[in-house]
Amino acid sequence: MKALVLEEINKLSIRDIDIKEELSPNDVRIEPQCVGICGSDIHYYKYGKIGDFIVNEPMVLGHEASGIITEIGKNVKNLKVGDRVCMEPGIPNFQSEETMNGIYNLDPEIKFWATPPIHGCLRNSFVHPAILTFKLPDNVSFEEGATVEPVAIGMYSAKKAKIEPGDIALVMGAGTIGIVTAISALASGCSKVIIADIKDEKLNIIKENYPAITTVNALNVDLLEVVHNVAPRGVDIFFEATGAKNMLSTFTKYVRPGAKAVLIGMPIEPVALDVVGCQAKEVTLFTIFRYVNMFEKSLRLISSKTLNVKPLITQKYSFDDAIKAFEFAASEPQDAIKVMLYK
Repeated sequence: MKALVLEEINKLSIRDIDIKEELSPNDVRIEPQCVGICGSDIHYYKYGKIGDFIVNEPMVLGHEASGIITEIGKNVKNLKVGDRVCMEPGIPNFQSEETMNGIYNLDPEIKFWATPPIHGCLRNSFVHPAILTFKLPDNVSFEEGATVEPVAIGMYSAKKAKIEPGDIALVMGAGTIGIVTAISALASGCSKVIIADIKDEKLNIIKENYPAITTVNALNVDLLEVVHNVAPRGVDIFFEATGAKNMLSTFTKYVRPGAKAVLIGMPIEPVALDVVGCQAKEVTLFTIFRYVNMFEKSLRLISSKTLNVKPLITQKYSFDDAIKAFEFAASEPQDAIKVMLYK
């Protein structure tokens, strides 16, 4: 089948690749229609690894996808050929202790698309468990369906934060994950959300499309002053969505006593944490790794228009131009949020 293959660092090709996948009784076969380019895809492309996950042989990229079912296994009852769907890309061992305990995202045996050595979904077709395949509501487009994967991260972050009605949140980072976290926090009950970044182009996209979110360029404006104008004692919840190494040593000045902090961004190396600052305010720290049972809820909120994901899609390319799309995304353009590939 034809696929977008990461051959080695900074080298992509669109070529035929032999991937042997049998359709089990509980699987479906899917033809992708839209695939979003994720930051992890770009990281593998530019550096060949993320932490201990190292690309040692050619790998198909892509894990944010929607598509059409072309074949179903004999045990599949809730889906049919022709259904429009999106897919949760991490396949755990369904018999593992982690799965049985409801934390299947932490299963050490999980097979996650486009995470070495597992091939991703930027190819003609793929086989996937039906239980991790979700039918798109009629009013949700393929491109919206392909955003459910990153939205699930924002939704899971909001759930971990245990948001209470009226909470005020600060989100550091205005990339895709920062934005979906901000809109998920609002949908989950926050009365106000501030989002900070250093790139005006991204902040302007938010300002234009999400007026309920307060945007701050942390290079030009005193963020602490903005926070205290909105929440004099500090915000109730802090979401870190950059992975920047200095964030965890400075964030405590923005939060109130008894606040909660959710660490989403993944630093490329160990970072310093202001332990005393956390202790002095008894900040509760939460970490997340991907998500658990968030796809159906994310789809409901997108379908109801509570979550508007269309503004996230800032650039569009055909599958045939996937290499150009990756080169563009890898250049880190300041006016790009989500680069989307279309069949």
